[in-house]
Amino acid sequence: MTRNQRLVALAALILLALVPAVVTDTYTRHIFIVAFIYGTVAVNWDLSLGLAGLFNFGHLAFFGIGVYTAAILTTALDISPWLAIPAGGVTAAIAALVIALPVAKLQGIYVVLVTFAFGQLCMQVVLSQGDLTGGAEGLVRLPYLSIGDYAFIRDFRFAYYYVALGLLTVSVISLLLLAHSPFGKSLRAVRDNPDYAAARGISVARQRVLVLVASAVFTGIAGGFYAIYLRVASPEVFGFSVATLILSMVLIGGAGSILGPVFAALALTFATEAMAGTRGLEEARFIIVAAAMITVLRIAPSGAINIFSRFLTSGRKT
Repeated sequence: MTRNQRLVALAALILLALVPAVVTDTYTRHIFIVAFIYGTVAVNWDLSLGLAGLFNFGHLAFFGIGVYTAAILTTALDISPWLAIPAGGVTAAIAALVIALPVAKLQGIYVVLVTFAFGQLCMQVVLSQGDLTGGAEGLVRLPYLSIGDYAFIRDFRFAYYYVALGLLTVSVISLLLLAHSPFGKSLRAVRDNPDYAAARGISVARQRVLVLVASAVFTGIAGGFYAIYLRVASPEVFGFSVATLILSMVLIGGAGSILGPVFAALALTFATEAMAGTRGLEEARFIIVAAAMITVLRIAPSGAINIFSRFLTSGRKT
């Protein structure tokens, strides 16, 4: 990250922290919360896809596993939501380890097929185990977060906003530190030239296993928070619509940039919600997002964050 990028990210964080003070509309706060959750999932997908170059198309399965972990723990075992949410990260990491073992030595389309099949398998398990997961109807009326007598559900999403923003912030900072660590540099080496990386003593298989597990932790936690926030767990979290939207955030924002998917998550979440409420655009919004993705990648293959960086650089020179 350049100095200008750090300043922009800090300014954006301060502005987002001040939003609830000026935005009292519950629906707008809700869109921000969903954008923060999607941003957390997107930036962690960027870790494996953008930074490590691993075509993991089962990333949303980790999110769904976090959703159902929190839902099952709170409904079937009566565990506190505060414990169920991080538990989603633990189960997602375990699932990532299981899928990473056969994927570690695969290449190209085979990685795509195996990870995609894993996501579909998770959805079929959810649908078939209706006694535990609620089947196609899902689990509803999950308990809400509270601290003592203070119930988060009664404050017009004020507290939920800051929990979601905090989760996104911690996730981004952790990934930025990881990306600039020796481990992050080794991931770039594996992405750019696996043979050269192996010749330099880097275990390609081990790095792929580690990056999949690392990308699943915050994704699973985000899934757990998503379930508790909406108070529902539905098989739709394994569906194509959510997966394609979040993948668009990664590619439009800039794969491998970490910060790019965060800004793209905010922009695309608000844009798709606006189109969903506009007559004639309800069904076309995903086509519009796809067209935007193609346009951005044609102009700047590194994503919109690259366009923004060039703008900052040119502004500094003038």
